[in-house]
Amino acid sequence: PMQNAYNPVEVEAEWCAWWESQGFFRADEKDTTKPNFVIMLPPPNVTGSLHLGHALTNAVQDAIARWRRMSGYNVLWLPGTDHAGIATQVVVEKQLAKSER
Repeated sequence: PMQNAYNPVEVEAEWCAWWESQGFFRADEKDTTKPNFVIMLPPPNVTGSLHLGHALTNAVQDAIARWRRMSGYNVLWLPGTDHAGIATQVVVEKQLAKSER
């Protein structure tokens, strides 16, 4: 029977397991027959304030990574580069100042 509402926990868990089993979350470092393509995915801002720009950036990067993969590239969409060092520093300094009071 069809659910009354979308249940992301149930649906995404099944898809995630399939994607992992197919190797979609990793590049094949041993495959030298395809050109490499790497795109860096910034982590969320430390401020926790997400906006439409974050969604747009992720959507564009996702489309580019998928297009390159479909074009025969060995693609790695790598999370973890810090693009908000100044914002991070400001938040940490404010937290330190509060804890020193």
